[in-house]
Amino acid sequence: MYEGNTVAVVVPAYNEEGFVGHVIDTVPNFVDRVYAVDDCSTDGTWDEIRAHAERIAPVADGGAVSTGAFDRRVVPIRHSENRGVGAAIKTGYCRAREDGIDVTAVMAGDGQMDPEMLSRIIQPVVDGRADYAKGNRLSTPGFREGMSPWRSFGNWLLTFLTKVASGYWSMVDPQNGYTAISGRALSALDIEDVYDDYGFANALLVRLNVHEMRVADVTMPAVYGNERSTIRYSTFVPKLSALLLWGFLWRLKAKYLVRDFHPLAFLYGIGTVGVGAGALSLLRRRREGSDGLTAALLGGACLALAMVFDRAENEDLEVRDE
Repeated sequence: MYEGNTVAVVVPAYNEEGFVGHVIDTVPNFVDRVYAVDDCSTDGTWDEIRAHAERIAPVADGGAVSTGAFDRRVVPIRHSENRGVGAAIKTGYCRAREDGIDVTAVMAGDGQMDPEMLSRIIQPVVDGRADYAKGNRLSTPGFREGMSPWRSFGNWLLTFLTKVASGYWSMVDPQNGYTAISGRALSALDIEDVYDDYGFANALLVRLNVHEMRVADVTMPAVYGNERSTIRYSTFVPKLSALLLWGFLWRLKAKYLVRDFHPLAFLYGIGTVGVGAGALSLLRRRREGSDGLTAALLGGACLALAMVFDRAENEDLEVRDE
């Protein structure tokens, strides 16, 4: 328990043999439950999870699924098939919701997340200042030293796309998986419907915004060791871009057309059409004069104005790290 709040940690793991056991062992003592979720690994991850769980508290016979008994701190859970990191986190979230946990954090099974940072990650949620807190590795050059230039560029690109899609315009480093969420948010969101694979964190931010949940960024250093990323950027970036586009359109519909009305939804539409038509005209060179350029500039102005309105509408949903 931490400052009167029950705390759980979800540890999603896929082929993290040699890493996940150390993560389980180093979870801070104030954590009440650890949901170690093996996403049907093909190596010794599941055996390692059970072995380290047994060192802390007995595991039920068989150990294939957790029993939910509160006399155990570590709850081993295994998917029957590989479903993606988002699905593993969702499984832990659903168990935390069932168990009535106040604050649920996520620490990846690859050991990239410093357990000493956990108290800082959960603090905005514990204080009631935010419903969701996430790490931010990109706030200062010093924190970016642990990241390769390619990963840093990718994070900045995805940060901008996620800002537009989610409406959290001050948020940085949306790919950061070191997060904490309140029990209230888990109860309000349709967690089961969120995207299952990489990109879960981005899709979750869109859902949080539609439900008017406050989000906090917490500065932290980037930590990379001997782990190997399973992300293939050649397929990941296009897939996530499509996911963010769908999330953006859904957010505009749900928040600015269905729940309430705001002209920024139409400004986004007019701006997109203007920029697209202008660019197409310039490329095809079918028109003389500056019609294409004028259309593109007017469309760009509409998009910029829509973003200004969007940021103003969501400004009170973002919490600055203290």
